[in-house]
Amino acid sequence: MRLCRQALRWCSLAPSAWHRCLQAWRQCAPLPAAITAFSCPLLHHGERHLSAEWPAGSASFTDSSQDTHVPEPTPALLEAVWLSLAPEHTRDKTGNLALGNLVQSLLDMGFSHTQVVQLFNLQPRLAPQQRLAVASELMLLGLYPNSVLHVLQRSPNVLRMSVKQLKDRGERLRQLGLSEGHLKHVVSRCPPIFTLPGKKIDATVRLFKEKCLFTMDQVMEILRSCPNVLLKEPSDLEYKFQYAFFRMGVKHKDVVKSGFFRAPFTVIRSRHVFLERRGLYQTPDKKGQTQVINAKLKEIIWLSDKDFLAQLACASLEEYDVFKKLLAREEEEEEEEDRDSEDEDEDSEGEGELPDHE
Repeated sequence: MRLCRQALRWCSLAPSAWHRCLQAWRQCAPLPAAITAFSCPLLHHGERHLSAEWPAGSASFTDSSQDTHVPEPTPALLEAVWLSLAPEHTRDKTGNLALGNLVQSLLDMGFSHTQVVQLFNLQPRLAPQQRLAVASELMLLGLYPNSVLHVLQRSPNVLRMSVKQLKDRGERLRQLGLSEGHLKHVVSRCPPIFTLPGKKIDATVRLFKEKCLFTMDQVMEILRSCPNVLLKEPSDLEYKFQYAFFRMGVKHKDVVKSGFFRAPFTVIRSRHVFLERRGLYQTPDKKGQTQVINAKLKEIIWLSDKDFLAQLACASLEEYDVFKKLLAREEEEEEEEDRDSEDEDEDSEGEGELPDHE
């Protein structure tokens, strides 16, 4: 279904645009076999479709004068692209025509002149065909030109990935419940997701399921709302969840709905402890009961400082600033005590060892 929607969107291009796309793919040869295998079926399908749609005797679909929707590459655009290429890609004097067709293909896909130049300014030593292949595959995953450029600017190494690698990573993300619409959102917010090792993604998912005991539906919701968790260390994620679950007494459902993993832990902890010490928050007992009405986790996390102090803490900004400084000092003292106790343990272990005798 995803591929069909993308094909229909590409088939909506003017006939001459389709013809130029075909020319670019053919004249930029030789292309890697993986790229040819990826692109040709869709393009050939479009060519057959257009041939069937255009009756004999009608205007030829190769007539670019009928195309009023797709911009043409101007001499200034081609010059800017040519100048952005590394020397090894400009030595071939016959490459101007192929480059022009490649640029036209990007324009046909919806890239603006400015976006084309920005795309070629990334990783200048890469072959021009590689840019078209990667951009095409990202669009097949459901991204639009501005999203494609955003991903490549934030994570330039994606340009070095093969089409097969991109396909495999896209399929893995879809298996985690990130369908086309969600995948676009996730990739836009976390571009490095394509370059993450598969083991890193699996480790994060396994942590949420096995150690934090989230359901698979809840795990998918966390990945959709906060894809950056895939970049975090599993131990940090586990500690953060344990603080919410055991220290604050928040249930799994509320953790997911509140966007808990998007918020900085320092903000969560300082606000929670501030409310607690003012008698406005209490960790629920084993039956889930408290003697005060705790504020909702979403309010604690996402209210501005002004609204948090006025609506929940009933305190001034000066009081809160002083408290945060004192809390930071407490944390430093706790860390020093932990280090001292570790050193004492190591010393005691060393004292218990018998000296070696020759």
